[in-house]
Amino acid sequence: MDPITVAALTALAGSVAGDFGHQAWQGLTALVRRPFRRGAAGDGEVVGVSSGELEVAELESDPADPLRAQALATALGVRAALDGEFRASLEEWWRDTQSGTPDAEVHNSISGGTQYGPVIQGRDFSGLTFDTSKDEGH
Repeated sequence: MDPITVAALTALAGSVAGDFGHQAWQGLTALVRRPFRRGAAGDGEVVGVSSGELEVAELESDPADPLRAQALATALGVRAALDGEFRASLEEWWRDTQSGTPDAEVHNSISGGTQYGPVIQGRDFSGLTFDTSKDEGH
């Protein structure tokens, strides 16, 4: 499994990744809240090892803190090493998060000669307004 990066966790926790990032974060928190079982057969609770719930809550309360993001990444790694079912689910979540949703592709194209005016390219814009009136020195 590719390591889950601190930058990715802080972006998702802070919802700076837009709607998809918010959904991905919700998916991770739901995954972390599942019962923590040891071994592939789930042969008992693991004592003394974080499930990741505390680290999720702490990062959610301060998404810009890289130490909290690192603590969560570490907790996820340890739990994945001890819980095969969690590891499989976490790998699936991470793959989906890295690839985005099937309709997440954005293809921006500007053509047709000289463009007069601003151009904004991107994905998942919300809450934007544009004032198209010209300010003539007022």
